[in-house]
Amino acid sequence: MNGLFPVMVGGAIGAGVRHLVGQIMLARLGPGFPWWTLSINIAGSLLMGLLIGWLARSGGSETTRLFLGVGILGGFTTFSSFSLEFWLLFERGAMAQAAAYVLSSVVVGIAVCGLGMLAMRQLPA
Repeated sequence: MNGLFPVMVGGAIGAGVRHLVGQIMLARLGPGFPWWTLSINIAGSLLMGLLIGWLARSGGSETTRLFLGVGILGGFTTFSSFSLEFWLLFERGAMAQAAAYVLSSVVVGIAVCGLGMLAMRQLPA
């Protein structure tokens, strides 16, 4: 329960930043392609890699990891966590698990999102 507060505060900050970046990019680039989501996911993945590398080198605290990694970057994009988890599996030599994780996350995630949309469209108004 100790780490809950830094995660909550960081999550609020990350979600707010994600919203602001999305609004700015949508206003500048229009709705034709989701540049905001793509940019946020790529930036979040880079920031997660930098953060984990920095924490490993500096011996950063658990509170710092929770606030910045789980909170801010988790609120900014969960794709950053997904990217990190892939690399952890890959570095451990769990290639089949890493590939299955990527494929199942992407394919199953897209499929169940579509199923949820379809199910809601079938409900009476």
